Amino acid sequence: MDAKRKDIHNSDIPVLCRACEARHRGVCGALSTDQLVILNKQSTLKRVDSGVELIGEAQQAESYSNIISGVVKLTKMMADGRQQIVGLQFAPDFLGRPFRADSGITADTATEVNICSFPRTMIDRMIKDTPELEHKLLEQTLKELDEARDWMLTLGRKNASEKVASFLYLIATHINPELQAGSVSFELPLTRSDIADFLGLTIETVSRQMTKLRKDEVILIRNNRQVDVPDLGRLAERASQ
Repeated sequence: MDAKRKDIHNSDIPVLCRACEARHRGVCGALSTDQLVILNKQSTLKRVDSGVELIGEAQQAESYSNIISGVVKLTKMMADGRQQIVGLQFAPDFLGRPFRADSGITADTATEVNICSFPRTMIDRMIKDTPELEHKLLEQTLKELDEARDWMLTLGRKNASEKVASFLYLIATHINPELQAGSVSFELPLTRSDIADFLGLTIETVSRQMTKLRKDEVILIRNNRQVDVPDLGRLAERASQ
């Protein structure tokens, strides 16, 4: 059994937390059993449909959440009303901005999402009392910074084919937090229009490059949104990872 999951049958840990990937791989992994019990009493497990705003830009959030499953789209609004997708979040990412009164981004569900929400005041208090939790949040922040820098490289230096392959590789390697290697199947969390926006390409270019990847059998496309990746290694090569 994975060492990260060694406490899965610990009867002292709340039932909802025992098999939760966010518990074992996310920020809740820094909490003690007693803290999990306290947090669990005020936690709410929610299933949210796609296209729902979770956090509004400049909005003061009263709660934080762990993403249990699904994909969250992060966007920034320009002064003239235009929006830009600036990132995606997956399980077991932490949704919220500790140490800041409001959010600098809008977070919308790109797919149906399951989240575990808890009061902001409680987590803020636990951060002060638990250095490990603060360390875990810093780790996630640095991870997101590294991913943002990698994406800057993708947008600034890669050609259209590599950009589309990089996007598909991003989804394939993040959509299932337990995935290790090999083949993977997933439903595209963004429309062709959103993918084009995210990559700085036209919709026609995105469609053309996905067709090329399909013809080269790097991916299989079913029902327009369902994508199968038989070999992640081949997709990584096309993405110049």
